[in-house]
Amino acid sequence: MIRVKVLGRGIEKELEWKKGMTIADILREVGFNTESAIAKLNGRVALEDERVKDGDYVEVIPVVSGG
Repeated sequence: MIRVKVLGRGIEKELEWKKGMTIADILREVGFNTESAIAKLNGRVALEDERVKDGDYVEVIPVVSGG
């Protein structure tokens, strides 16, 4: 399982880990894309194509924009 927390949205969930799963996959699973959020993998900023392992912890940080 992969634990996922979306900061500022009150969302915490566990996703079933699948071989080859990436940060981009996790972002899509919780309703974001790589342009609308940044992810931290086990406490450090992660790239969208970075693979995750079973037991990892991912924090999703929504990007805020406006004018």
